[in-house]
Amino acid sequence: MNVATLLEPINSFLKCETPQTWVDEAVKSENLSVVLLDHLICELKAAQSAMFLIRRYAVDKESSQALLQWLKPYEDFTYRMKGDWRVLAKHNKLTKSMMPAQNSAYGQGLIDKMVLLIKEELHHFYQVLEMMEHYQIVYENISSSRYAKGLLRHVKTHEPDALVDKLICGAFIEARSCERFAKLAPHVDAKLGDFYISLLRSEARHFEDYLELAESIAGKDISERVAIFAEVEADLIQSPDSGEFRFHSGAPDKLVRRISRCA
Repeated sequence: MNVATLLEPINSFLKCETPQTWVDEAVKSENLSVVLLDHLICELKAAQSAMFLIRRYAVDKESSQALLQWLKPYEDFTYRMKGDWRVLAKHNKLTKSMMPAQNSAYGQGLIDKMVLLIKEELHHFYQVLEMMEHYQIVYENISSSRYAKGLLRHVKTHEPDALVDKLICGAFIEARSCERFAKLAPHVDAKLGDFYISLLRSEARHFEDYLELAESIAGKDISERVAIFAEVEADLIQSPDSGEFRFHSGAPDKLVRRISRCA
């Protein structure tokens, strides 16, 4: 796998690089647990977001219920701390084919891309749990960062623009995750670094899938909306973040203040 080739479209899409202050904080041994725990939650939320889109916009009622059942064991483990994570891999399959709702304007293209994305995100979720077991990190609930909410705050409220904006947000979240895996990989041990590199190919494709769907559904050039979200995303990544350190945190606030005092 040529990492530089995979990252080229992602780095062109993102308006800024992850600040070095975030990388320095993320690779500290005391932050390994929070990085992996938040990564785990991010994988589930990515699956949930994709599932929401096809349930809200594309599939019939019976398919919608099958989707909920697919995700339930993962949500039970994560939010209710029920079940054994080792059996989750057996649940990563749909029990029926997804059928478009009769009144859906989006149909099979949205369904096919999002179902594949959900399957891959849930597989990554399981892989992160395997990594946590390797590093003897016990699962616990942690709070989210400001990142996703900060992006979604700018989504339009009328359709189909709202769906287009949500897909653009999905593209930025996937692209930033990919960029951060590549940033972390050289600074962690070989097992974790190899894992991060292994995620790049699917994460890179997810970002492109979201963009292609957004443009297809919009039926017009979306570069203006992409540019707006690029500015929002870059600000969230570069600005001081006073919240608890997370995988999608901005620049760690304490480090920013320390640098300012030394300047």
